[in-house]
Amino acid sequence: MSAFKYEKDADGIVTLTMDQKGPVNAMNAEYRAAMGEAIERLAGETGLKGVVITSAKKTFFAGGDLNELLAVVPGTEAAFFTGLQGTKAQFRRLEKLQVPVVAAINGAALGGGFELALACNRRIMLDKPGSVVALPEVSLGLLPGGGGVVRLVHLIGLQKALPYLLEGTRVKPQAALKAGLVDEVVSTLEELVPAAKAWINAHPTAHEQPWDRKGHQVPGGSALSLQLSGIVTGAMAMLEKKTRGLLPAPERVLAVAQEATLLDFDAALRVESRALTYLVTTPQAKNIINTMFFQLNEVNGGGSRPVGFEKTQVRKVGIVGAGMMGQGIAYVSAMAGIEVVLRDVSMEAAQKGKAYSEGLLAAAVAKGRMDAAKKDATLALIKPTAQVEDLKGCDLIIEAVFENADLKNQVTRETEPLLAQDGVFGTNTSTLPISLLAKAARRPENFIGIHFFSPVDKMPLIEIICGEKTSDATLAKAFDYARQIGKTAIVVNDVLGFFTSRTFGSYLDEGVRLLLDGVDPVVIENSGRHVGMPVGPLAMQDEVSQQLAYKVKQTHEALGVLYSVADTRGSSELCERMVTEFGRGGRHHGGGYYEYQEDGNKRIWPRLYELFHKQDVAMSEADIKDRLLFRQVIEAIRCLQEGVLRSVADGNVGSVLGIGAPVWTGGFLQFVNTYGLDRFVKRSHELSGRYGERFAPPELLLRKAKAGEAF
Repeated sequence: MSAFKYEKDADGIVTLTMDQKGPVNAMNAEYRAAMGEAIERLAGETGLKGVVITSAKKTFFAGGDLNELLAVVPGTEAAFFTGLQGTKAQFRRLEKLQVPVVAAINGAALGGGFELALACNRRIMLDKPGSVVALPEVSLGLLPGGGGVVRLVHLIGLQKALPYLLEGTRVKPQAALKAGLVDEVVSTLEELVPAAKAWINAHPTAHEQPWDRKGHQVPGGSALSLQLSGIVTGAMAMLEKKTRGLLPAPERVLAVAQEATLLDFDAALRVESRALTYLVTTPQAKNIINTMFFQLNEVNGGGSRPVGFEKTQVRKVGIVGAGMMGQGIAYVSAMAGIEVVLRDVSMEAAQKGKAYSEGLLAAAVAKGRMDAAKKDATLALIKPTAQVEDLKGCDLIIEAVFENADLKNQVTRETEPLLAQDGVFGTNTSTLPISLLAKAARRPENFIGIHFFSPVDKMPLIEIICGEKTSDATLAKAFDYARQIGKTAIVVNDVLGFFTSRTFGSYLDEGVRLLLDGVDPVVIENSGRHVGMPVGPLAMQDEVSQQLAYKVKQTHEALGVLYSVADTRGSSELCERMVTEFGRGGRHHGGGYYEYQEDGNKRIWPRLYELFHKQDVAMSEADIKDRLLFRQVIEAIRCLQEGVLRSVADGNVGSVLGIGAPVWTGGFLQFVNTYGLDRFVKRSHELSGRYGERFAPPELLLRKAKAGEAF
C-alpha cells in the first residue's frame, strides 16, 4: 500500500496514514486502490481493536479528483455510477468493521475527505490555521457523491444539514465542534493520534454508526413532518430566487437531502449516486469546474506573472484619494499588514477615508470575527494626511482620484518622485488608457494600471493593465501586491476600457439598445436577470450612474478617444441625454432609469414608456436574452483576438469575478465551449442579420470553429 502507511501498535490499533503521490490526498484511482487494500487487510486482521485514519500531508484530504470528473461525458454514465457505488461500498465496509474507527483530521477535510471522516465513528480535529471541514461540491455545480449528503442528514438532521450542503460553507474546528460536525478538537498535532487511540481504548465497542442502529431516526424528523415541510418549501423558494433555475446542483442537493429522511439508508445512497451522475455531465458543472477551479488556480498561481523575478512584498503603500475607492484600498492593504499613507486634499477628507476602515473593523469585532487588539493594530497602520511629503519612501503609490485625465496626470507629476527606488506607480482607472496616462510619469516603465472593483473590501478581483512601456519587473511587483492583499489578479494589455469595463459596457449598451428598439423596460431587466447577470442593465447603469458615464464621455472626447472597439454609443448618448435633458444622473443623483423611494423600493421611471416603449414590438424572449448575453461574449472574444486579454483563463476568471458573468457559463469564453462553437457561430449570424454587425462572429471564433478548437 504505497499510498497508505499501515501501522499496528501493541494495543491492536491500526493507524492508516494517507500519503498519496503529489501535494494532497485526493479521491482518485490511487486512493481507491489503497483503501480497498487497507479494508481487505483490516477485515482479515487478528486482534484488531480499532482504526485511526490520518494524513501525512499538511491537509487531511482535498476531495475528489476534478480531472476525473471532467472526463465523464454522456455515454459513460453507467461506468461512473458503478465506480461511485464502489467507493461507497468501501465506506460501508469501513463503518461496519466490528471495531471503532476514528478520523484524526490534521488539516482541511474537504468534499470526499469529509465524507471519509463521516464514515468513521468519531472525528477529532486539529485546531490550526487552515483546518476546516466542508462539503463544497455545490460551488462546483456538483453534490457530495460519497455519502456526504445522506450521512450529514442522518448525523445532524435535515434542517441543520441544509446550510452546509447548499452553501458549501467551510467550518473551522471550534465551530465544527459546536455544530456536531466533529466530536473533539485538540490544540497540537502531537495530541491528535494519541487522542484518537485513547478514545478507542475507552470505547472498544463503539463501532456501530447511528444510522445502523435499530430504531434510528433522522434527528428532527422526516421531510414530510409539518415543521420540516415548511422549511423545505422555504428552501425551494430561496434557491429559485438565488439561482433563477440556472444551476441544477442546489436543487438536486435539496432533493437528495429530503429523500435521505424518507428512504432506507442504502437506498438513499443510491439516489445520491444517481444525482451526482446526472450533474457531472451537465455543461454547468463542466464550466464551473474548468473556470472556478482549474483556471482560477492557474491565475492565482501566477499564470500571467512574468517569470524570472523574485517575489516581492509591499511594506508601505501610498494611496492618493480617500474617496470610495481609495478608502477601500487602504482597508484591504492594512488588513494585509501593510503600512498605509492615505492622502487627500484635506486632513478632514483623509480622516473620513480612514473612518471607513474603522467602521468595517468595528463591525467585525461586534460579530466576533476579530478581537479589539487586531482592530487597533490594523487601524494604526493607516496614516491619514494632507501632506504630499508623507508619501516619501512608499514602495507603491496608487492614485485613486476621479476619472479625469488632467487630475490623474497632476497627481502623477506631484507624487511619483516620492517613490522609493524601483517603486511602482499604479493608477486605479477603469477606462483611461495606461499608455496615455503614463506620459505624465518620469519613469513610464514603472507605471501600471491597477483597477480595483467596488466595493474593494468585497470584490475579489484586480485588473492589472500594462501600458506600452510598463516593464515586466513592474508587472511582477503589481501582481505580487494583489496576491499580498488576497486578491485574484488578471493581467491585460492597454486599450480604452481594458477588458472588464469594455465588456461590461457592452451589457449596459445592449440594454439601452433594447430600450431604443421599443422593448418594455421591465422585460429588459428581467431578461438580464434570467440569463444570470446580477441585475438588469438599466438598474446597473443607474448604480454606475449616468452622471459618471457622461463625465467619462467628456473626458474621452477631450482625449480624442471617444469610443473603444466596443461601440457603446447607444448607452453613452442616452446617458448624456438623461443628464442634460432630463436631469436624471443615476441612483445617487435623484434617479435615473428608475425612481427610488425612501423605503428602498424602486420602479421604472414612467417617462421611459412615453419616450421609447412600442406596444407592437415583435422580438422573441430568446432574442432579448441572447442579445444581452452574446453581446458580452462576443466582446470578450474580440478582446482575446486583439491581444487585450493575454489568456483564456484571465478572460473567464475576470468575467465571473469582475463583471458578474453568470457562474453557470464558467465565464464568457468558456460558455462558447459548451454551447458549441459551430452553434454559437450560427446564432451570432442570426443575431447579426437581425440587429447589427456588433453580433458578427469575430475572426478568431470562426478560425477556432473551423479547426474544431475550444477556447
